[in-house]
Formats: sequence, structure tokens, C-alpha cells
Amino acid sequence: MTHRFALRVYYEDTDLAGIVYYANYLKFIERGRSEWVRALGVDQARLRAEDGIVFAVRRVEADYLRPAVFDDRLEVETRLVGLGGARIILEQDVLRGDETLFSARVVLVCLGSDGRAARLPAEVRRKLA
Repeated sequence: MTHRFALRVYYEDTDLAGIVYYANYLKFIERGRSEWVRALGVDQARLRAEDGIVFAVRRVEADYLRPAVFDDRLEVETRLVGLGGARIILEQDVLRGDETLFSARVVLVCLGSDGRAARLPAEVRRKLA
């Protein structure tokens, strides 16, 4: 399943050269992941409150391919590519139309309230699979 999240580049997202500041792509894909999880029916606030479970980024491999600029309309595309006991692997792209501007592979881990890796709850695993 591929999830798409639309966003627009605001002035605050750009640097002195008028292009999107490199670190903001990480914010864009974070928003895309949050909306992907929400679309799957996973309530992260409830998961934390009731089970003490949160998702944390363990690793990001990113390629900056082309710049985005002020007022561009972008889409974040999120795809699940791997699911382990406590790990979720995603591929995410930031697109302007059909053009890929940024591409990342993101490894998430499921953490318990003690900060250690925890197995994905069965309900969450079912929704992701």
C-alpha cells in the first residue's frame, strides 16, 4: 500500500537561496509517516497512554535529488517495505508532480515505556500487514 500526503512549501521552509532547507525534508516525511499511521487506524496517543508504546526513528538513509522552492505543492509518498518483531522499514519519497525530489529509507523501532525495544502490539501489526 502506498500512502500519499500533500503539503505546500512555505517561506519558513526555505533557506537564503530560496530552496527548501535540507533538514525540512525530514519534517515532511515525518508528517507523511504520521498521516500514514493515522490512515491505517493506529492512534499513537492512545497507544502511548494505554500500552506505553511509541515509535522512534532508528535510521534514515536519504538522497537529495532536486530542490523544492517556495510555494511548490509536494506529496510525500510512504510505502511499507519490511516488518519485524519491533521494527518497521519504510521507503518515503517527496514528489513534485511526477518528479522525485527526495528519497529516504527509514527504519522505525517500537519502544516500550522503559525506552527499550518492544514487540509491535498484535493490533498494530495486523493494521500494518
